[in-house]
Amino acid sequence: MRHKDETKSEAIFQATIELLNEIGFSDISISKIAKRANVSPATLYIHFENKEDMLAKLYFRVKEKMSRQLIVNLDESMSMEQLIGAMMRNLLHFVMDHREDFLFMEQISNSPLFDKLCLDDTKWMFKPLLAYIEQGIQNGTLKQIHTFQLLSYCYFPVTLLAKEYFKGRAEITEQAVQDMIRMSWDAVRA
Repeated sequence: MRHKDETKSEAIFQATIELLNEIGFSDISISKIAKRANVSPATLYIHFENKEDMLAKLYFRVKEKMSRQLIVNLDESMSMEQLIGAMMRNLLHFVMDHREDFLFMEQISNSPLFDKLCLDDTKWMFKPLLAYIEQGIQNGTLKQIHTFQLLSYCYFPVTLLAKEYFKGRAEITEQAVQDMIRMSWDAVRA
């Protein structure tokens, strides 16, 4: 039995993200991924059961990377307003620094494959952030609505601004970021 080579796994993941962002799900294949990763198609089957297994593992890997970035420099001494602002800035940094990863997550999240692969079970990755938000809901600082609904008012403005920037239709200035954070804060505070 052959052993997994982690550098090949990384090359496969990177090739998959690049191809998905270039050609989409309908045209991607194991052979195209293998060619881009400079490995044989058989190598993919050493690392993954099939294409769906590879996509699911890649999605969880990217999502976990994003979840770690969201909590950088957040701590309990911050006010809820500061915490929301810092989390949104962290998300923006992730999206800008990891554009290909972000675009991959957007594609897979909006694909029928998302439900088929049961990829929505990522709550555990965001446990520290969710604890902060739930504390804000409980102490009355944040609106008394479902945590994920509340977080959507912080997540989607960031991703929309980034997508518009990627398309050349928006600039990401400090003022734009401050305005976005202020409007999100106004939407979620109690």
